[in-house]
Amino acid sequence: QVQLVESGGGLVQPGGSLNLSCIVSGSIFSIGSMNWYRQAPGKQRELVATLETGGRKNYQDSVKDRFAISRDNAKNMLYLQMQRLTPEDTAVYYCNLHGTVEEGGIYYQGMNYWGKGTLVTVSS
Repeated sequence: QVQLVESGGGLVQPGGSLNLSCIVSGSIFSIGSMNWYRQAPGKQRELVATLETGGRKNYQDSVKDRFAISRDNAKNMLYLQMQRLTPEDTAVYYCNLHGTVEEGGIYYQGMNYWGKGTLVTVSS
């Protein structure tokens, strides 16, 4: 069973930095993309950053040049480095994985997995 667990959230002052981590476990055969989403209070969940298997990265316009997504395959970790944070970045941040998993010799394509989220609060 695939599991994603985020960590690293917390309270930070405006202009500060925070690094989020997501550890992935389970029988993953191949990964299409790994992503960070966020959901602010009263708002819909939105895509923040994407890292495709080929290494291509994409960011939401509001976080470009401030956030950086990266991955450590050896440690099964996904990261989100966040700088120059503003109160508008306050949200629960979720790790997300699209890929193919193997269970009992059967391969399941197009699977979509989520972590439970980690809260980031930017406030003075």
